This record gives sequence, C-alpha cells and structure tokens, in this order.
Amino acid sequence: MEGFHFLQALFILALASSLAYAFDPSPLQDFCVAINDPNDANGGLNPPHTHPRATEILVVLEGTLYVGFVTSNPDNRLIAKVLNKGDVFVFPVGLVHFQFNPGKSKAVAIAALSSQDPGVITIANAVFGSDPSINPDVLSKAFKLDKSMVKSLQSKF
Repeated sequence: MEGFHFLQALFILALASSLAYAFDPSPLQDFCVAINDPNDANGGLNPPHTHPRATEILVVLEGTLYVGFVTSNPDNRLIAKVLNKGDVFVFPVGLVHFQFNPGKSKAVAIAALSSQDPGVITIANAVFGSDPSINPDVLSKAFKLDKSMVKSLQSKF
C-alpha cells in the first residue's frame, strides 16, 4: 500500500511538472526562424504581406534585396531600403511589408519572427482571392478601379 501511495504521488508530481513546463512563457519558446525563397533570382518577390502577431527581422546572407514596409494610417509612409550581404532590416508587427530581388544574381536571406504563430496575410491573395469573393462593387470603389478590372484581378487569384 505504501508503494502505491508513493507511485501515486510520483505520478501527480510528474503530471504537475509537465503542465508547468508546457505553460512556461519562456520567450525562447516563441522564437521562430523561417527561410523564404523569393525565387532567388532576379525579380524574385515575397509579395506585400503582414504578420498580425509577430515582428520580423531579416538578415541578408547573399545578394541584394529591396525591402520595405508601409506605416499605418493616416501617413501610409513607405520605409524602404536596398539591402546587401550582412544587412539587417526589421518589419514591425502587423505592418504590410515585402522583399524583392532587383539584382542579377541569387539572393538568400533568413527571417526570424517573434512568435511561433505569427500568422501571415498576403494582401493581394486576401483581397482578390478570398473565398467567397468580395463583391466587385466594394473593391472597385475601394481601389478606384473599373468593375471589369476588379473581376479580372479576382480571376487571377
């Protein structure tokens, strides 16, 4: 009987410690590294997108990238820079940003995100490729485009 109580206490202690570690809010648990391959070559693009739950830091390992983000309303100011090997750029949480390879050679970069679940919303896909589609009247008014142009854009996504 004494052995049973010992095993029962050991089980409860093991369960409690595993739950405590599972809910440990260590910042290292939320660190995430991603590698994006924007076609590597000249003209490669990581299109305008946002991470609603994470800040992103990008380090260029090889080649050249034109990167930038747009500040929030009402300014909508573009902050952009051409990065070369060894350069670093930070994209604030939730802001629309992009990476583009304008060079004639391959570009390689590593991005780190401040969350394991950063989320990603690619702007054009979300707006023109939603399912079901956003009413073309809404988009034509929002983007000041002809309704046929909106339908054409929606057909591409």
